[in-house]
Amino acid sequence: MPSSSFFAMAKKKGLATTTKKILITGGTGFLGAELVRQFLDAGEKHLRVMASSVPAWMKDAGVEAIEGSVTSREDVASAVSNASVIFHLAGKVSRNNDDAATVNKIHVEGTRILCEAAAEAGVCTMVLASSSGTIAVSADPEVVDETYPQPVEIISRWAYYASKYYQERTALENFDGDGRKLVILNPTLLLGPGDERLSSTQVVLDFLGRRIPYCPSGGLSFVDVRDVAPAFISAVEKGIHQEKYLLGSANMKFEDFFGRLQRLSGVSAPMIRMPKKLAVAGAGILDSVFRNWNKSSPVQPKEVEQAEHFWYFSSDKAVEQLGFTPRDPQETLNDTITYLRENVLGEGVFK
Repeated sequence: MPSSSFFAMAKKKGLATTTKKILITGGTGFLGAELVRQFLDAGEKHLRVMASSVPAWMKDAGVEAIEGSVTSREDVASAVSNASVIFHLAGKVSRNNDDAATVNKIHVEGTRILCEAAAEAGVCTMVLASSSGTIAVSADPEVVDETYPQPVEIISRWAYYASKYYQERTALENFDGDGRKLVILNPTLLLGPGDERLSSTQVVLDFLGRRIPYCPSGGLSFVDVRDVAPAFISAVEKGIHQEKYLLGSANMKFEDFFGRLQRLSGVSAPMIRMPKKLAVAGAGILDSVFRNWNKSSPVQPKEVEQAEHFWYFSSDKAVEQLGFTPRDPQETLNDTITYLRENVLGEGVFK
């Protein structure tokens, strides 16, 4: 849980006492629901969540529900009315380039609609959830920061990350001036308990289910969702207009990541290894075969290609400016495994 100083700051700033609403788009997703829980635990009474469907537990807790889409101007106009701060988390996670039109509509067009409506409604502050993948992805295991040139040539191959790149540009172009403040946060792979949709923790679930066929040669980063939420709250006051903040807790080669999961879960890590070019080419061939059969391939070529890259970065800027305090990654991995076993795989399935 975040320290009380985050919410003391929020109250001082007026977030927790204003009659205006705190709007969270995508507030029912993994990060959004955690943000809602932390606000409610702090006694916040003026929350509004916009999503396609808002769960009963949020409504019962007094959260105002706007059930709609950020791609609808009418829905967005209702959502931003009388809002003081917007946490823009609405999105769709997909590693499949076939979803390019969908992710662009949500991330780019939806963000433009939201920014225009927010400006018209007089909203002054927006915190945008982007991805570390718009900055920190490389063919080599280098640790980068926010000053690193965005690797457009790499991310343009992948529809999801390209859409997040253009989402950032859209927000920067459409939510500026007139005393407005836009802060962009770039969390890496979110882990921890509570991912009901498996939008982020699928890699751990696949490991537990022994559905990962080989060990990629690249490296990943991850962070606990419970530590990312307070950084978003802190960004309202402490974040700098138009600045980006990378949020992560650990950089690991997949070999080391799977090794940790093996020790914590007792499930054996994949032993097969192969050169990067062979892994990517093989995934492409397998996908073509399954497409000819009008079936989905068990291995997605773009996922394999991404896993052969390195997603390493430093979060020093967020630590220094936002008070971001990531927990021990071992705790995050253990809690992720426990949640998935109890809520997805079935309690005691491996006992």
